[in-house]
Amino acid sequence: MDLLLDALAAIGRAVLRICRTTGAVTLFALEALSHLVRPPFYGRLFGRAFVEIAYFSLPVVALTAVFTGMVLALQSYTGFSRFNAEGAVANVVVLSITRELGPVLAGLMVAGRIGASFAAEIGTMRVTDQIDALTTLSTNPMKYLVAPRLLAGTIALPLLVLVADVLGVMGGWVIGTFRLDFSSAAYLRSTFDFLQAGDVLHGLSKSAVFGFVVALMGCWFGYTSRGGAQGVGGATTSAVVSSSILILALDYVLTDLLFAR
Repeated sequence: MDLLLDALAAIGRAVLRICRTTGAVTLFALEALSHLVRPPFYGRLFGRAFVEIAYFSLPVVALTAVFTGMVLALQSYTGFSRFNAEGAVANVVVLSITRELGPVLAGLMVAGRIGASFAAEIGTMRVTDQIDALTTLSTNPMKYLVAPRLLAGTIALPLLVLVADVLGVMGGWVIGTFRLDFSSAAYLRSTFDFLQAGDVLHGLSKSAVFGFVVALMGCWFGYTSRGGAQGVGGATTSAVVSSSILILALDYVLTDLLFAR
């Protein structure tokens, strides 16, 4: 009986901790968003965060998209050849990239790079009392550090996903024409005939949510970090892990609620 009660107590503590953290993160996000509609707005900091996300993350997102399109074309061909449906390879590649793989993989790549960067930068400022110094200088840390990064993440990731969509489809085309002996004109015609604007918009809308989540997790764990260098390292790891998990969970939720019907 004591073991059962201890197990139930541990589960209860975990649930309460999750609820408390969820509430704190929600209030943190709402406060940051409120500063976006109130002056002043630090455009230079927004531009810096935007360039860091959109420009410096472009190589890793581009490489991921190209090789994902290549692998998807090969795997699709292997499966469809068993049913004499090889002509559907182009359709599967463009649909999978634009609606699912482009947003998710780009979000995961950005989470590993930008979520860690934001958490490390803001966490270092926290443990070295630089955030307290901003408050002393009558500068709101949420407006100065968090709000520009949230806006930059929300805008930059859809742009990265748009590039990833193009490169992912191109990767599938390269494999389809040079490896699988499809006609280039037929492959492209099948791709454009099957592609719909809604597929691209669905992926871009999901990526905006993913970008917001990545920036939010990086800022939250950095802002609340404690304990010197070890605390900053833990905040960096937590930001990447939580961002990745939330991207995968929200991908299912958004697909089920908005796009599956």
